[in-house]
Amino acid sequence: MTSARRSPALALVLDAVLVVVFAAIGRATHDGDVLGPFGSGLATTAWPFVAALLVGWLVTRAWRRPTAVVRTGLPVWAITVALGMVLRALSGQGVAVAFIIVATLTLALLLLGWRGVARLAGRRRTV
Repeated sequence: MTSARRSPALALVLDAVLVVVFAAIGRATHDGDVLGPFGSGLATTAWPFVAALLVGWLVTRAWRRPTAVVRTGLPVWAITVALGMVLRALSGQGVAVAFIIVATLTLALLLLGWRGVARLAGRRRTV
């Protein structure tokens, strides 16, 4: 059994770190901040998605099955993207169609990807 499966807190921290990594990659790609992706704007970029992630965890009760791809991962990902975009728009940040597409795909890879890897690793250990 993986550590994330045993520890919902670890899974939540991993999700949050991956959302911040998503924001940092975006800032590094598009922003000329002297401090790089971890400059002062990272919190501004990341907070809507981190807040949405927390709502996703509450709505899905993700702590019950944190590594479940379909039952937990898909709804947490969908809520993180959708609500994150709403919060981003309400805070005056851009929500261009291209950004929505990139965010949707990148967050799917990150939030669903680690769960898929964890599930496969868990199955291999039981064989």
